[in-house]
Amino acid sequence: MRLLLIRTSALGDIVHCLPVLTALRRHWPDAHVGWVVERSMASLLAGHPDIDELIPVDFRPWRRRLFSPATLKEILETRRVLRRFRADAVLELMGNHKGGLVAWASGCKVRIGLDRRSRREPSSALWINRPVPPQGVHAVDRALSVLTGLGLSAEPAGFAGERLLADPPSSAAALLAEAPEQLALVVPGTAWGNKTYPAERWGAVARGLAERVGLTTWVATGPGEEVLGEAVAAASGGVARSLGLVDLPTFAALCRHARLVLGGDTGPTHLAHALGAPVLEIMGPTDPQSHGPYAHPENTIAVRLPCSFCHRRFDGAKACLLAIPPEAVVERSLRLLETPSGTGLGSR
Repeated sequence: MRLLLIRTSALGDIVHCLPVLTALRRHWPDAHVGWVVERSMASLLAGHPDIDELIPVDFRPWRRRLFSPATLKEILETRRVLRRFRADAVLELMGNHKGGLVAWASGCKVRIGLDRRSRREPSSALWINRPVPPQGVHAVDRALSVLTGLGLSAEPAGFAGERLLADPPSSAAALLAEAPEQLALVVPGTAWGNKTYPAERWGAVARGLAERVGLTTWVATGPGEEVLGEAVAAASGGVARSLGLVDLPTFAALCRHARLVLGGDTGPTHLAHALGAPVLEIMGPTDPQSHGPYAHPENTIAVRLPCSFCHRRFDGAKACLLAIPPEAVVERSLRLLETPSGTGLGSR
């Protein structure tokens, strides 16, 4: 059995699809499993023992120079790699034309994905020849629904976090050596401005955690978020330390060490949850039932307003986030710290 998964980006979406990989490996331990992923995200899956073949693509660079000879050459080479994989079944987990086109380009005769009404781009169903209805509300459960196209029943999610980014880089060793035992890791950046809790509030959270339970806060940021990390550290009055840009393997090592990881609805927070770290996710425009930490609604903090969970993108924080005071984040953090460490997802 040769099975090909297609989920090219983004970080959180790839994490939400990991239980599909876990389920496939559980049912077909001898299958040859491949995963098509954006090259910029490949480090997340590199070395994963359940993936036999990683097929990187470069959709984002291709869009900037779509008709250049170099791009056309790269696209044709990617198509050849997809055809050489000789998939018996493709699981298209994106629900859009990009994912559907990759599925079609693979040459596989069995292309499984969500049905037309359930796709982000309904017309992309034309690339799928075995549509399945979604089961459940959460993004993880919707991804697991594709298993029914292989004759399997959708099942509880297992992220197998211990298999993910299991070998920390040497650069992480020095950082871990100086990490305090009582560490809170804050991930302030998100892809949407209205998902991003203001820096001054994160600073207040860091002060509260230090004053109430003696936690030291470190701030991890992704590309382009370094200024935000420095702003959080400055707002904390020196309580929080900005680590600057942190790569995914180093971030994973820090998550496994931290007492608590705090952030918004963003890929690193979902990754921390999949790794089994205790997380607190501050939710704004997205619904905790569909995008919160899977199976752990207590690991979210949100307010319900008439406009809540609009799933619309804006440039800055709106009332749904601004209605959550730092004191509430600190209090919820303290309650989570009183529970047994971890979420248990990493070993499932």
